[in-house]
Amino acid sequence: MTEAPDPEVVELATKIFDLARQGQTEALVAYVDAGVPANLTNDRGDSLVMLAAYHGHADAVRALLARGAEAGRVNDLGQTPLAGAVFKGETEVIKALLEAGADPAAGTPSAVDTARMFGKTELLELFGAN
Repeated sequence: MTEAPDPEVVELATKIFDLARQGQTEALVAYVDAGVPANLTNDRGDSLVMLAAYHGHADAVRALLARGAEAGRVNDLGQTPLAGAVFKGETEVIKALLEAGADPAAGTPSAVDTARMFGKTELLELFGAN
């Protein structure tokens, strides 16, 4: 039988995930620099990078990647931060993830599939997937 998580830990994790969603880079990286895992994930497998990417916070994405977060970490649904950024049209986030080695063909749907679905030919060219 697993023990219920400490409510204070859950509260802190919720705060950190909110910092990623809101793009509060300085506060977010202070937690990571203090020991919070750069690849911390929520109950759906969404990483801090996923949340920052989906909400369009390129600076937060770059800062997390610089601290060892994985650019292509998939969530429980098989989605990647790159596909989320393509879906939301976040060009600066897309560039940051690609620079960090995110694979446009990874995930379900992949960033390539997402770009095709929404007719984003400029991204298909960027991905080399015309």
